Amino acid sequence: MKSRPTSKPPATAAAVIAGEDLACGDYIALLNQTVDFPSFLWDACGATLSPHELVRLKTIPTNAGRPMRVLAICLPFVYAKTPSGKTTTIDTRRTQLVRLDRDCAKVIWKELRQVAGRP
Repeated sequence: MKSRPTSKPPATAAAVIAGEDLACGDYIALLNQTVDFPSFLWDACGATLSPHELVRLKTIPTNAGRPMRVLAICLPFVYAKTPSGKTTTIDTRRTQLVRLDRDCAKVIWKELRQVAGRP
């Protein structure tokens, strides 16, 4: 029985990064977002909240992990391009970002670009 060696690329980890540590050309992804809701939405839950108080929740966005390439930075905003060619604005006050491993991000970027180009 012959066995064929498989060469899997090594697993990498995304690193949480602050906006001031980003550079143009970096591959980034969303990790989580902070969303504020008015406290009156929690009226029936029995919590005693001031009507002027905001309830802050940390959420995981549906596009978390999708690579984006940094085009420009004007803190607190980061301007990035998606694999489909769209430009997006990220507010770093509400969004936690991760820097992706460059080699891994390029592979995924290429695959997502091909999927976006298909009819």
